[in-house]
Amino acid sequence: MVGRAQARGLIGPKPVAAVDATGLETRHVSAYFGMRRATGEGHRQRAWPKLTAVVHTASHLILGAVPGVGPSQDSPDFTPAMRQAGALIAVDAVLGDAGYDAEHNHRLCREELGVRQTVIRLNRRNTGRRWPKTPHRRAMRKRFDRTLYNQRWHAESGFSQHKRRLGSALTTRCDDAQARELVLRILTHNLMLLAAST
Repeated sequence: MVGRAQARGLIGPKPVAAVDATGLETRHVSAYFGMRRATGEGHRQRAWPKLTAVVHTASHLILGAVPGVGPSQDSPDFTPAMRQAGALIAVDAVLGDAGYDAEHNHRLCREELGVRQTVIRLNRRNTGRRWPKTPHRRAMRKRFDRTLYNQRWHAESGFSQHKRRLGSALTTRCDDAQARELVLRILTHNLMLLAAST
């Protein structure tokens, strides 16, 4: 599929990708049950199907996707999503918000996957006013490429496009079935973009 996208000019020679997460709805789980399932009997916090995705900024093709259940931290899903993307294409630059601020995320991209540039906003809760001690996070403090980072909105635009075309709610009930449905939706999303490019 990626080869076809490159042949049609959807993916250029220096692809930029943005990592982000979004929540979806489920038609079958009541809000009350969702709150109980998320955190147990004594807490009222709603659970939802969650998708972490690596979105190609120019085409909105989804290069990597990790289904999950929210609310949950974003950073742990960065590694599997980026490994999926890295297996498909040589990404030139990766963008991420402060939820993905961790030295190991930079190292994964730069040292293992061969990404030339990572632009991940520093999370001030991790450092406050102090300079980060690790090299990649320190580089973010010294020279943060704001112009490139501003392309991160393409991930949200890709999610919006996905939900407009395929709906914002899943049809399956259990977490495993929802994860499978999300994978099928990603394939459908990408095929629709390819079909629109012909």
